[in-house]
Amino acid sequence: MSHPEQIIPHGHILRYNLRERLTHWVAAASYMYLLATGLAFWSPWLFWMAVILGGAPVSRILHPWAGLIFFASVWMMYVMWAPQMKHTDADRKWWAAVRYYSTNQDDKMPPAGRYNAGQKFLFWGFFWSAVALLASGVVLWFPEYIPWNLRFLRYLSILIHPAAALFTIGLFMIHLYMGIFAERGAFGSVIRGDVSIAFAKRYHPGWYDEIVGESSSPRK
Repeated sequence: MSHPEQIIPHGHILRYNLRERLTHWVAAASYMYLLATGLAFWSPWLFWMAVILGGAPVSRILHPWAGLIFFASVWMMYVMWAPQMKHTDADRKWWAAVRYYSTNQDDKMPPAGRYNAGQKFLFWGFFWSAVALLASGVVLWFPEYIPWNLRFLRYLSILIHPAAALFTIGLFMIHLYMGIFAERGAFGSVIRGDVSIAFAKRYHPGWYDEIVGESSSPRK
């Protein structure tokens, strides 16, 4: 099925609408604040981050509120994108050929849809990490409300919260690599909203075919 409304002038395709872009940047800004303050709390060597952001007391107060903003934006992304993040047979083929993706041999990759298997992994990784961070963060935020017979939740949260945070750091680094180096032009798409037709053909040919209604067209 074609989607001519996504074709915009000057040989570009709309990849992210305004709502999607705003949600992404709210998530990014809140995550960066959480990352900086969280690392400051985690290690004395990184305490200078909290000092730059207004001091430890301010960071301690704002950190959990930023966490709520982050989770709300991740939830919005879940509502918008979860139906498109289901793993398919094409994704399994993508993982089997991931070595070509890492070396920018895109002509050897199976055709990806709007999101490839790696991007879907990042999406679900961030989503479930956000759930774990919220659940453990609430316990750490209000420990006095945890009944004594459930005190194990406090100890569990002390382990889960930093573990989930460290996992997101790894995902974040992969996300930066994929958005800046692996797919040239992807970073600009979350600012302007559009990508070139050449970008769509090269990195997401399945998605390109859906938009232009040329599913039988050869890859270039």
